[in-house]
Amino acid sequence: MLAVLAALDNPHRLRIVAALSSGGRNYVSQLARDLGISRPLLHLHLQKLEGAGLVSSQLELSQDGKALNYFEVNSFNLALTPELVAEAVQSLARNPES
Repeated sequence: MLAVLAALDNPHRLRIVAALSSGGRNYVSQLARDLGISRPLLHLHLQKLEGAGLVSSQLELSQDGKALNYFEVNSFNLALTPELVAEAVQSLARNPES
């Protein structure tokens, strides 16, 4: 849960999830153009989303031989409850200052 919340705690990543959920899978260059952000920045955000299991990628070759990395949003449903927060707290370090 903490990884998912951390991944969604950024306006760019929220826009990426929204774009992929409404437009379906897309490759990095086109997604970067659609969102108006650079490919390196988009890659950083996609890595965070993929690490949290919110998106997945698949490398494919186009007809002209170019490698295209397609991303799509994974189905997810996060129900945030006090009990779930209490459970997540158990995974945190005892001393948040360290």
